[in-house]
Amino acid sequence: MVKTVYLGITGDIIHPGIINIISEGAKLGELTIGLLTDSAIVSHKRLPYLTYEQRRQVVENIKGVAKVVPQEDWSYVPNLRKYRPDIMIHGDDWKTNYLSKIREECFEVMKEWGGEIVEIPYTKGINSTALAENASTIGTTPDIRRATLRRLIAAKPVVRILEAHSGLSGLIAEHAQITKEDGIHQFDGMWSSSLTDSTSKGKPDIEAVDLTTRLQSLTDILECTTKPIIYDGDTGGIPEHFVFTVRTLERNGVSAVIIEDKKGLKKNSLFGTEAKQVLATEEEFCEKISAGKRAQVTKDFMIIARIEEIIAGYSVDEAIKKAFAAVRAGADGIMIHSKDKSGMDIKKFCQKFRAEYKNIPIVLVPTTYNQFTESELGEWGANIIIYANHMLRASYPAMRRCAEKILEAERSLEVNDMCMPIKEILELIPGTK
Repeated sequence: MVKTVYLGITGDIIHPGIINIISEGAKLGELTIGLLTDSAIVSHKRLPYLTYEQRRQVVENIKGVAKVVPQEDWSYVPNLRKYRPDIMIHGDDWKTNYLSKIREECFEVMKEWGGEIVEIPYTKGINSTALAENASTIGTTPDIRRATLRRLIAAKPVVRILEAHSGLSGLIAEHAQITKEDGIHQFDGMWSSSLTDSTSKGKPDIEAVDLTTRLQSLTDILECTTKPIIYDGDTGGIPEHFVFTVRTLERNGVSAVIIEDKKGLKKNSLFGTEAKQVLATEEEFCEKISAGKRAQVTKDFMIIARIEEIIAGYSVDEAIKKAFAAVRAGADGIMIHSKDKSGMDIKKFCQKFRAEYKNIPIVLVPTTYNQFTESELGEWGANIIIYANHMLRASYPAMRRCAEKILEAERSLEVNDMCMPIKEILELIPGTK
């Protein structure tokens, strides 16, 4: 009787080591590949470049593969119990890497029905992580980048977005990561903020300046990064202008634009109490959203409605009413804003919104109510968390301290410990090494 064999892989980069372990598995019996889904991968690593369906199509056509099944969990255990294979195979590198705990669990589970685990010697000279890093230096395409945000929303409980206002800050957002017990933590994408973009140029955050200067900064970020970008579209201008904004952003590979329900001369929400008359009416706001949705060419691009009612002094119920109207007009998501440090009005809004719309993404910017963790905000119903201005806010005091120290000492020796070596700076830039 032919034995059943199980192998779990991501299948994003197919290299000789993967082909070797598949070949060895096929020699042992009928090989089933457990192909990790996006959600299984993204909880521990970066979202794969290829979608699940693209990866499945590649893997099922590799010689020796009998069938491909989804593996919905980072651990192999749920699928092992589901399919009860006679043999599980894995590269022997999991004895010493971050999968060592899962390895122990697999051995215990396979004993339940007398199965065995065969460990295949790791193919020397192959480093999957290095291959992935090399692939990232090639860049991406507008189509791939634009579609990534929707994939992330579908795959992750909470999508983590960091503000970037230049190519250098974009590179930091692209590569920053730490390793925790549950895997690698990193930012999923970038927020192109009108506030930080204009401030980094020494200009006021007003829409007239914003419209003439933003695209160059956006291009700088697009050219040296691969992760999705959410664009701060301010009010979006009049509907006729917003149509062209949508088409330009979509063409360049931006994943989403967020527009606020204001009209007239822009005034940043952080300054003073907003006068009620600056808010667009429900009809005016919805007309702009609908015009933008009609203008877009792809299904991937997202228009997200930013609701300012709470900041303007209106009630949560009035904010909900405007949000519901925006969704009916075609908005792909809702951003709700508040300056209340308790965060309770935001929580109330999320709960009311989720009672009506289970799947429409909610975007939060917890700058003032930053005592809550991402998981806590996710429990409220949030899908996307934006850290909206922290890169700029961190850079300014550091640069000012450096300048003042040089003035004080009348030389630069005293700031050596404050400065990154120039070689390390250059190594951040793709193509410099």
